[in-house]
Amino acid sequence: MSIRLCALILAIVALTTIAFGAKDAYTVDTVNSKQYGTYLTNETFFTLYRFLSDPQNDGMSTCNGGCAKMWPPFYVENLNVNPDLNSRDFKVLTRSDGTKQLTYKGWPLYLYADDTKTFETNGQAVNGLWFVVNPMNRTK
Repeated sequence: MSIRLCALILAIVALTTIAFGAKDAYTVDTVNSKQYGTYLTNETFFTLYRFLSDPQNDGMSTCNGGCAKMWPPFYVENLNVNPDLNSRDFKVLTRSDGTKQLTYKGWPLYLYADDTKTFETNGQAVNGLWFVVNPMNRTK
């Protein structure tokens, strides 16, 4: 490929990026499904869950040890949320093992180990205690 052609391709890519803007990568995003409505995901579109056994607004997580292996606590250092969300609804708690975990409206956030592909919701209603986080719903 000639140098001129390479330069032309690079210029087109640069102008396209400037004209249309590069999409921000949100560390917390939302998706919409017919089954669950709008719910929270991480930056790679893995579903975020809440655990009803966690006391809301208490600043603690009750999912530790083996539970935390199946339900890894979710944390990102540089929070960048979808504009449909309010970043003030997110806080950071320090877990009993000293690690950090992100909360949403007082609920600690988790991923689910059995969600192996993006957009999966295999953790929904597990044991009647784990639920996708719907930003539109009031918490139970």
